[in-house]
Amino acid sequence: MRQGVALPLHTLIWVFLTGSLYCQRPSVVNIGAIFTFNSVIGRVAKTAMEAAVSDVNADPRILNGTELRLHMEDANCSVFLGSVEVFQVLHKSIVAIVGPQSSSIAHMISEIANGLQVPLISYAATDPSLSALQFPFFLRTTQSDAYQMAAMADLIDFYGWKEVIAVYVDDDYGRNGVYTLGDELEKKMSRISYKLALPVQFNLSDITELLNKSKVLGPRVYVVHVDPDPRLRIFTVAKQLQMMTSSYVWLATDWLSTTIDSFSPTNRTSLTVLEGVVTLRQHIPQSNRKHAFISRWKKMQKEGLASSELNAYGLYAYDTVWAVAHSIENFINEYRNISFSFIDRLHDKKPSKIELGKLKVFDGGSLLRMKLLKTNMSGLTGQVQFNEDRNLVSGGYDVINIDQMTIRTVGFWTNYSGFSVSPPKTLKGRRSSYSPLDYKLDNVTWPGGNTERPRGWVIADNEKPLRIGVPKRASFVEFVTELNDSHTVQGYCIDVFTEARKLVPYDIPYRFEPFGDGLSNPSYDELVKMVAENVFDAAVGDIAIVKNRTLIVDFSQPYATTGLVIVAPIDNSKSNAWVFLKPFTWEMWCVTAAFFVMIAVVIWTLEHRVNKDFRGPPKRQLITMFLFSFSTLFKKNQEDTVSPLGRMVMVVWLFLLMVITSSYTANLTSILTVQQLSSPITGIDSLIASNWPIGYQVGSFAYSYLTESLYIPRSRLVQLGSPEEYEKALRQGPYDGGVGAIIDELTYIELFLSRQTDFGIIGQTFTRSGWGFAFQRDSPLAIDMSTAILKLSESGELRKIHEKWFCKMGCPGEKNLESEPNRLHLISFWGLYLLCGVFSLTVLLIFLLRVVLQFVQYKKQQAVPPSPLSSSSSWSSRFSQSMYNFIDFIDEKEEAIKRMFIHGGNPQGQAT
Repeated sequence: MRQGVALPLHTLIWVFLTGSLYCQRPSVVNIGAIFTFNSVIGRVAKTAMEAAVSDVNADPRILNGTELRLHMEDANCSVFLGSVEVFQVLHKSIVAIVGPQSSSIAHMISEIANGLQVPLISYAATDPSLSALQFPFFLRTTQSDAYQMAAMADLIDFYGWKEVIAVYVDDDYGRNGVYTLGDELEKKMSRISYKLALPVQFNLSDITELLNKSKVLGPRVYVVHVDPDPRLRIFTVAKQLQMMTSSYVWLATDWLSTTIDSFSPTNRTSLTVLEGVVTLRQHIPQSNRKHAFISRWKKMQKEGLASSELNAYGLYAYDTVWAVAHSIENFINEYRNISFSFIDRLHDKKPSKIELGKLKVFDGGSLLRMKLLKTNMSGLTGQVQFNEDRNLVSGGYDVINIDQMTIRTVGFWTNYSGFSVSPPKTLKGRRSSYSPLDYKLDNVTWPGGNTERPRGWVIADNEKPLRIGVPKRASFVEFVTELNDSHTVQGYCIDVFTEARKLVPYDIPYRFEPFGDGLSNPSYDELVKMVAENVFDAAVGDIAIVKNRTLIVDFSQPYATTGLVIVAPIDNSKSNAWVFLKPFTWEMWCVTAAFFVMIAVVIWTLEHRVNKDFRGPPKRQLITMFLFSFSTLFKKNQEDTVSPLGRMVMVVWLFLLMVITSSYTANLTSILTVQQLSSPITGIDSLIASNWPIGYQVGSFAYSYLTESLYIPRSRLVQLGSPEEYEKALRQGPYDGGVGAIIDELTYIELFLSRQTDFGIIGQTFTRSGWGFAFQRDSPLAIDMSTAILKLSESGELRKIHEKWFCKMGCPGEKNLESEPNRLHLISFWGLYLLCGVFSLTVLLIFLLRVVLQFVQYKKQQAVPPSPLSSSSSWSSRFSQSMYNFIDFIDEKEEAIKRMFIHGGNPQGQAT
């Protein structure tokens, strides 16, 4: 009975003691730190973290009597040793790991932290890939390189550079940082042209070999992304290789600012190798706490507690310990307990030196991680908060420039305001409407002491001149060719290139390399392809800018306009003194002249009685009548029509005259500028439908266009290699072994026709293109040469070069090359003439009827009894007398007739 009562009592005592233990606040909390002690960042971080732990334990407001212990292990810059040392730390029941500074080590330890659910908080591992969901327990209390590379890309874009060379250490930190930079540059339409990787443990020989190889490359903008190096070996070697001159640009990520910030004042002489270098530094706002800590650091240096100058990562390490301490405080206040449990699968392993079986999972790891992510405190570096990627919300970057051993801040960058000469405000994460046009930086001193922005690339130098391929033509050699294997290249295209090169604001060493055997024209598609394949750096010649070529190379601004045209035999009728009669047929001329006479008579008839300008002596009236009619061709008539009927006739006549004169002017212009074709071909459609053989120039893009775009069978196409072959094929014709027409570029055809009079161009240019110089993709020389060509065009120099080569005997293209239009026939205008004639005669008939009625009324008013003498006169004499009276009546003024009807008087003698 007593035993039955004793067992529950023991159980109650055990439960009570266990509950008390779990509810009791821990007296000690352990955190670990893995980093390389003897390094630029490690020397500062070690002292800063020790100071932070001391401050935390001395502050009664935090942890409330619980001691924070920091267990540090040295990774010795080795991923392997770092991985081993982390197990040594984990055996001490730590709740969080601070560090490491190396991104490569962080990758390895993050996997261990995931398994043991121990938060890993790094103040210096900046590899962007560590923010992946693969590493949920990794947090970063510094800025990610994703953010830094956005700043670097903005800096490159700010100065207008399109190609850079990246020098980096070949590990996770270097590779992923440069990869991110490439993505950011792509958004700016720029790129990393070459990536120069250094071994993790690189030496001077590695650097020398790498930089020597890069000297022959075009870009001169270097972005250096390596680990902090107090010996500054890369820049030392660059200076020895004469690569710190005015033609080079050196940019560095924040490793360099970290390095030089760690230099003691007595060691600043090493900055001489950094003359003109621009680098980024993580921006840390000024504050009283920061100034106080800097003063404390200097005191620690004097006491021998700090062996290095303070840099940004020391401040981040200090804040990291405080952020961990605040999170542990919040965790303990809420959960009151820190506990660990074994992993069964590891506990069952056989004993080993690493003693994996003793590793424990931190039961509250996920909860502590959540507390860390909610951190919101004010530290030495400013406000400490995490974003959704578990990175510190960034405060931006300082842009610094080394000038005469002086570190000078030339501006600031944030993702919400871009570049500015004013420090960023406390607007972390906020974006505004700033555009690149608002960006501003102070003047920068570049390598060589130059304050003007370096060009950032060289296209060639004397040791490696630009390789320019030129077609060695066998025909139309006026454009470009080599003179008798003399390595001397000349021609219209060469002159355009050399004149344009003079306008490029820098020297371009080059050499021409003829392409082709000189026996036939080379393939221009192959020439362009060789530029794309880096056999040539550029190609200069009569190279047509067509779609398939623009896909593989960049072209300059066209210096000549061209396109495909059709040339065929023509009837070369000569102009003569009577060419002005050709627009109309003879029937048209006759009818037009007759209508001028008709209008003259009709208008005179309608106006004579009411318009004093149409009265007077017969000679004057005759002159006025015809002068009025023909003057309607040229100007406003001196005589105005007065009668309503006359004005109606003039409206219809002037409409007819407008149509006739416009048609005559257009047709005469065509006759004076074109020639009559003797070929039935009228354009590309009729040529395709004819099934005649078609000639094309060897090497021209016309062949591919005709076969691939117009689907003309290859069997119909005849290749021709010279103007002589053109002439022979056209004269033979399609039925005698020749061709019905030739399709070639307008520029060649104009030159060909300048020496031929029996051939001409049919129709219009049916493709539009131009000639340009070909360059490799993204070559900056293409832009500068385009600008130079535009200057040549605007100054008239381009036209002078053209005249020099092609206008000695008259410029081609100024001859009459198109077909003469048909003459205008009466059938095209008979409707207008009919309308005008019918209307005019109708108006005249109305007028005559009105006059007849007036005359009859007049005769009735003047009627007298017939006398015997008058009755004996003949009928014919009376009719004649009446006609004379009618004519006299018509000749009277309208006003006189009206007065006569009113007063019944005789109008005779009143006419004037």
